[in-house]
Amino acid sequence: MTGLVYWLDMAGVIVFALSGVILACRSRMDPFGMLVLAAVTGIGGGTLRDLVLGVRPVFWVGDPAYLWVILATVGLSVLGFHYIHRLSRGFLPVADAFGLALFTVIGTHKALTLEAPGVVAVLMGLLTGVAGGMMRDVLARRVPMVLRQEIYATAAIAGGVVLVGLEALGTPFALNVGASLATTLGLRLSAIHWHLALPVFAWVTVAPPPAPAPSETDDDAPPPAPPRRPKARVKLIPPERSRRRRRSS
Repeated sequence: MTGLVYWLDMAGVIVFALSGVILACRSRMDPFGMLVLAAVTGIGGGTLRDLVLGVRPVFWVGDPAYLWVILATVGLSVLGFHYIHRLSRGFLPVADAFGLALFTVIGTHKALTLEAPGVVAVLMGLLTGVAGGMMRDVLARRVPMVLRQEIYATAAIAGGVVLVGLEALGTPFALNVGASLATTLGLRLSAIHWHLALPVFAWVTVAPPPAPAPSETDDDAPPPAPPRRPKARVKLIPPERSRRRRRSS
C-alpha cells in the first residue's frame, strides 16, 4: 500500500501546484511567481505537517522528486499558458477540491502510521489539506478558501474522521482511502455546486418591544416607564440570510 499512498501524494502535489499556477496567471505573476505559488500550494501543507509531527527530514527533502514534479508542472503550464488562461472560473475551486481530498487522506494516513491518536490524525489531515491553499491565497492577496462561508475545512475533517474510523475497524486500506476521498470530495463539490454553507454566528442588536401608550381616561395610571435600551446578543444566522446580508452590504 506504500506505492498507492506515494502516487496519491504525487497526484495531490500536481493538482495543488496546478491550482497555484492558475491563480498566479489570474494575478498576472511572472514565471517565478507561478513557481512560488505552485511550490507553496503543493508542498506547504505537508511541510507544516511533518514539522508538527517531528518528521526529519521533511518529505520533499528526503525525496526531491516532489520538487521536480512541481517544476515540470510549472514548465508545462508556461508552455500551455494560453490554454490555462482560458480555463473557466470554476476550474480553480474544483481542482482545489481534488487536492484537498488527496492531501486529507495523505496527512491522516501519515499521522496514523506514526501512531498518533485519532484526533491528531484528523487534524494533520486537515493541516495537510488546507495549509498550502491558505498560503497560496494569502500570497495572491485573496481571502483563503478555508475562511469563506462555503463548506471547506468541514469536508476535510469529515474525510479524516472516515479514514480513522475505518482504519480502527480494520477494513481494507483501499476501501478506507476510497471512502475518505469520496467523503471529502463529495462534500466539497456539493458545497461548490449548491453553495452549501454552515450557519454563522453574528453579534446583533435586538430592539425592545414598544411600550404601551398611556390611557387618556385613567388619571390614576402610573407614570410611563423610561424607554428600554436595545440589547446586543449573539444570534445564529442561516446561510441564506447571511449571504443576502453580505450582498446588500
